[in-house]
Amino acid sequence: MLKLDIQLKRGRFERHVRIDDEARVIALTGPSGAGKTTVLNAIAGLVRPRSGRIEVDGRVLFDSAHGIDLPAHRRRVGYVFQDARLFPHLDVRGNLLYGRHAAAEGAPRFELDAVVALLGIGALLARRTTNLSGGEAQRVAIGRALLSQPAILLFDEPLSALDQARREELIPYLQRVRDEVRLPMLYVSHRAEEIRQLAEATHHLD
Repeated sequence: MLKLDIQLKRGRFERHVRIDDEARVIALTGPSGAGKTTVLNAIAGLVRPRSGRIEVDGRVLFDSAHGIDLPAHRRRVGYVFQDARLFPHLDVRGNLLYGRHAAAEGAPRFELDAVVALLGIGALLARRTTNLSGGEAQRVAIGRALLSQPAILLFDEPLSALDQARREELIPYLQRVRDEVRLPMLYVSHRAEEIRQLAEATHHLD
């Protein structure tokens, strides 16, 4: 469950965003410049709202009225960007394990072997990231996010940099993550078909 009621301001950009939804996979849509990425960054702790409250499954990440503002590394957010942002000096296994190093202490919910199997990336583990296709790189990025043991997954148009064939290739893996991982997911996209295939609810920013 995601409960979010925040006032955002960056330069001349100002917006009030409210989401209160029990759906596990929520799509966030709207035109360019509407603030979709800013909302994700606020949840992740990369942008501080002027005021308001952010709560994920009953855990408060930010509450201006009560002085709560968890640092990014304590928010347990798995973030997948438009571009995979993999580390070029590490192979695929190294990138995945970097996610594990960033995890909170305690028993891990997601193990390397299970995540590799879920995303079908076993054959890629020894590969350099520069040798991956766009779809392969995004699967590795999703795996790295899962191995950080997140409480929520944020996707910022993860298919936008891919051609149609690669998008169609990656959708089933995103559906597997949705169905098998069962974490709250906030998914930014402007593609209606993509949203229809993945999301349970949609919120539009004008």
